[in-house]
Amino acid sequence: MAEITSIEPQVKDKNRCNVYIDGRFYCGIKLEVAIKYHLKAGMQVEKSQLEEIQLETEKSQAVDKAMTHLSATMKTERQMRDFLVKKGYTEAVCDYVIEKLQYYKFIDDYAYCRAYVNSVRGKGKRAIEADLFKRKARRDAIDEALNDFTENKDDAYSLLQKYMRGKEVNKINLLKGYKYLLSKGYGYDVAQSAVEKFGVKE
Repeated sequence: MAEITSIEPQVKDKNRCNVYIDGRFYCGIKLEVAIKYHLKAGMQVEKSQLEEIQLETEKSQAVDKAMTHLSATMKTERQMRDFLVKKGYTEAVCDYVIEKLQYYKFIDDYAYCRAYVNSVRGKGKRAIEADLFKRKARRDAIDEALNDFTENKDDAYSLLQKYMRGKEVNKINLLKGYKYLLSKGYGYDVAQSAVEKFGVKE
């Protein structure tokens, strides 16, 4: 058993309240739900009981919030879960929402990674991989999306041209340009190929 140590109205939504268990924030629920189930400070409860209450009363609202969050851009599963947790939803509600969104293909890490790889320009394979990690995409989805990815030598050369604009074409500046391409995630061979197009080899 755990103890509800505090129930406080939310600052941004006066119709909801935050429930604290053993001094720590546990979840958010509607005020009317807290009243309905007679939740109050000092009450002994099972955490599973609170999860069941929130799942029963707020799963539809949680799905609506998730759909609104998706309306701007695609999200990875982890990004969506983090969003729901920040909104105060319990693991049970998060699982429910994620399952629904995956069933209807509203979130799909494989599709997300493929779309990102096809849209990004001016970055090499390593940089794209790092970006997808930051977006918390699944490792297997990242690997699949990058499996057939080939770095574009023309993109690398264009990027180097921009970097070299206004600079003297000499070995020192081209070496810096070479390192710049590496910092953008391009492979050694692709970076070297771009540098050689300027007529000076490393």
